[in-house]
Amino acid sequence: MSNLIRIKRGFDIGVDFSPEPAECSSQKLSQQYAVCPSDFPGFTPKLAKREGESVKAGEPLLYDKNDADVCLVSPVSGVVAKIVRGERRRIVRVEVAADEETATMTFATKGLDGDGVTTLLKRAGLWVRMRQRPYDVIPESGKAPRDIFVSAFDSAPMSAKSLITDEKDFRKGVEVLGGLTAGKVYIGCRPDHEITTPHSETYLFDGPHPAGNPSVQIEKIRPVNKGETVWAMGADTVCKIGHLFNNNTLDFGCRVAVGGSCVAQARFIKATEGESLKNLLTGNLQGEVDAMRIVSGNLLTGVKETIDGYLHFPYRTVSVIPEINEEIEFLGWARLGKNKYSFGHTFATWLGSKASHLFDAKINGGERAIIMAGEYDKVQPMDIYSEFLIKAILARDIEKMEQLGIYEVAPEDFALCEFIDTSKLELQRIVREGLDYLRKELN
Repeated sequence: MSNLIRIKRGFDIGVDFSPEPAECSSQKLSQQYAVCPSDFPGFTPKLAKREGESVKAGEPLLYDKNDADVCLVSPVSGVVAKIVRGERRRIVRVEVAADEETATMTFATKGLDGDGVTTLLKRAGLWVRMRQRPYDVIPESGKAPRDIFVSAFDSAPMSAKSLITDEKDFRKGVEVLGGLTAGKVYIGCRPDHEITTPHSETYLFDGPHPAGNPSVQIEKIRPVNKGETVWAMGADTVCKIGHLFNNNTLDFGCRVAVGGSCVAQARFIKATEGESLKNLLTGNLQGEVDAMRIVSGNLLTGVKETIDGYLHFPYRTVSVIPEINEEIEFLGWARLGKNKYSFGHTFATWLGSKASHLFDAKINGGERAIIMAGEYDKVQPMDIYSEFLIKAILARDIEKMEQLGIYEVAPEDFALCEFIDTSKLELQRIVREGLDYLRKELN
């Protein structure tokens, strides 16, 4: 029997989304795909392909400036159509025009030792899908993890109940990962989707979001101390590792939840990583696109995109909600509205159904001084002083940051705190900047 851990602090945001993964619908193939290096913190991109060059599925488009073996690969075969750059010529994304038939790279996976497996994962584009604690970046080369943590579910809004896409591939992936650590591979599951393997230890997590976040599971199972390194990833990444070693090829398929109040029919779609959002959303939107907020990802941690944008890592969710441009609302919080939402029970709607709400992109206020009210603790299940940690990060006080647990956290762990924050601070951005600052100063 697996260990059961109950998460009491947290919160499930009521977003109306009812389909199950079994109802996955197919979509016509997209003509455009893209890889975005900003989705992978710790990756410093250098071009491996130029505009107009052909590429196979699984062939590198970008490599890491600090480790040439670490690559971002193309999800399809075709031609590099465009390299989009931002400020200071930073690479924003590499767009690929897909062939009608996909030509796929094959990899040699037999007889590899630990170093060989590591090199293969780097060159196959799977290394960048893992996250290292501390700093929440792609794992540093040459630093073996104390343990490896796998979250088999995502508790964020509109997520599938299980991230395991193929049980055979998952078991093989866990076996491969077990050879990369002298410690254990821990799997976090929901009680109704338990899975055990001979090469891992399973823990069951019952409770609201963020129960599916790796940081929460790490802290409840075996916390990270200063000087230690652990790896974390989703079960979908483990399945792709297993698929590579079972079939010698990469699997770029993904199961995407498309939903939100501007979507006509919420559903799961069989898609390809990096796919065009226009291909996923056309014919399934209600209203004018210019009046919508399109989010590649869930509503808490996703990336704001346009209809001409692309699916971002971890390639699980696309959310579409109304974009509200009104600066001031008459009577503001004092106005009684039957569809208004408030975590603190400001409006009477909390007396009704808790199943779903019609969320929009309005934040109802501007940034202000930090209100030390202990509100973060209501949704933060980790044993940290969240408000004091945020203040230490803003002050760039390294000693305080270490004492308050920054080595254990990732930006996504503050998404719910940001959602309910009366100070309207961009907490995820603050934590990301703090982690980057700490890594730069200490390394």
